[in-house]
Amino acid sequence: MSEQQNTTTAGRKIIIVGGVAGGASCAARLRRLDETAEIVMLERGPYVSYANCGLPYHVGGVIEKESKLLVATEELFRERFAIDCRTRSEVVSINPAEKTVDVLNHATGGTTTERYDKLVLSPGAAPVRPPLPGIGLPGVFSVRTVPDAREIRGWIEKHQAKRAVVVGGGFIGLEMAENLVHRGLDVTVVEMLDQVMPPLDREVARKVEQHLTENGVRLALNDGVAGFEEADGALRVLTQSGAAHPADLIVLAIGVRPETALAKAAGLALGERGGIRVDAQMRTSDPDIFAVGDAVEVKDTVTGQWSLIPLAGPANRQGRIVADVIAGREAAFRGTQGTAVVGVFGLVVASTGASEKALKRAGIEDYEKIYLYPNSNASYYPGARMVTMKVLFRKSDGLLLGAQAVGERGVIERVNALAMAIQFGGTVYDLEESELCYAPQFGGAKDPVNFAGMIAADVLRGDMPIAHWTGEAPAFLLDVRDEDEVEEEPVPGAVNIPLNELRGRLSELPKDVGIQVSCRSGQRAYYATRILLQHGFDARNLSGGRLSRSMLTGD
Repeated sequence: MSEQQNTTTAGRKIIIVGGVAGGASCAARLRRLDETAEIVMLERGPYVSYANCGLPYHVGGVIEKESKLLVATEELFRERFAIDCRTRSEVVSINPAEKTVDVLNHATGGTTTERYDKLVLSPGAAPVRPPLPGIGLPGVFSVRTVPDAREIRGWIEKHQAKRAVVVGGGFIGLEMAENLVHRGLDVTVVEMLDQVMPPLDREVARKVEQHLTENGVRLALNDGVAGFEEADGALRVLTQSGAAHPADLIVLAIGVRPETALAKAAGLALGERGGIRVDAQMRTSDPDIFAVGDAVEVKDTVTGQWSLIPLAGPANRQGRIVADVIAGREAAFRGTQGTAVVGVFGLVVASTGASEKALKRAGIEDYEKIYLYPNSNASYYPGARMVTMKVLFRKSDGLLLGAQAVGERGVIERVNALAMAIQFGGTVYDLEESELCYAPQFGGAKDPVNFAGMIAADVLRGDMPIAHWTGEAPAFLLDVRDEDEVEEEPVPGAVNIPLNELRGRLSELPKDVGIQVSCRSGQRAYYATRILLQHGFDARNLSGGRLSRSMLTGD
């Protein structure tokens, strides 16, 4: 560390409000950068740093010991990092003018006042608990903290619970559903929207819904909760449609709301999404107060819009950035693209960048999409599984905008590669030229990432004009699958000419109307489209073939 950086924080007192990902990472890095600063970390709960992403798996018994969820203890911060770490210490007010905070000690009930030179807010977000009738009944739980998971486990064991209703079909809701099924419970997921996993586009979410149903989870979609009631020793979830779902246990996974009460009372600016507004250095409207984590609004790097992204990765990076800035280093948060993954009954669901519906909400019209269904690894090697992929890119220059993928194998590595491409402003042309690892047990000589780039680049170069299934019958639909495939899974209204017969049967096709070409996944339709275009036909490949049709139309 340079002498200049040493003197930047020498003798100064930095108070960090809240631990977990953002606050704890800030405290630890700040100590690594500066041995002289007085660092105080105040956490209102009993644990300063824990893995809240692991809570559903503790409920399900995958993570058996509660202690495994504790990332770092109060003692560790004190002994290893010389940080004054205090649990059960809640900051109840901030006085920016005096640069002080009032701290309530939940162990003693007393309140003290602490001064600061720099203040870092990492209050997190609280589970949404709408004021619905019966929401306070015993057996209705949220899952956000270690004690929450402990109470759910205890309730299941004490009451020998057999039926559970999970309210909310997002990340936590689906993870809880899976883990409750693993514990032997009969599970229903109630979701107000018409799909699970709201960040995904509807057609991709259908793949997840099908998998959930196949694993015994009942889905009640497009039906909001109206209230809860208890009768004859059992609970019931009442919905807006009039349905009643019986339960021995109810888990609320509706979402989270940024904890901004402290910031608002201190006069700090809030953003349009309700989070704390910060700049690229994570400073609030007060230059001596920083904020990180689930409570802050950040810029979406693809759409440019403000967003709330309650993910541990961005919170951790934000904490490190604040430590750098306080220590006098150059640092800035780039924004977020919402890269995320969830595993459900062996199915991996991942996404990065903007979804199609997010692009539409942002008013972005200059985009195209493709669907592809490559294998996770070489098809001749045992264990190959199909990966469902949707990739979005800018029509004008091929800039990669977003991707979603679903499959049993090979999903994370592909989405991670696409995430890096988005972060560095990569295009679909970069994807087709990417040099990626190849061995038959891991992928193919042309990786799914390469395939995505090649297909998208063909679209942009005009080599493969595409269309998308809409539910309306095309003017002329040509199915180039083999006859046995068509007989097994017919597409209504399609004219079947197998690809291998196409060149000899071109006279059967019209030249005065557009022809939309389909096969199982799009590859044979691409070959057919190339033939037709070079013989003067107006032809378009229906992206993703019959596999996309089943997703897009729900057929």
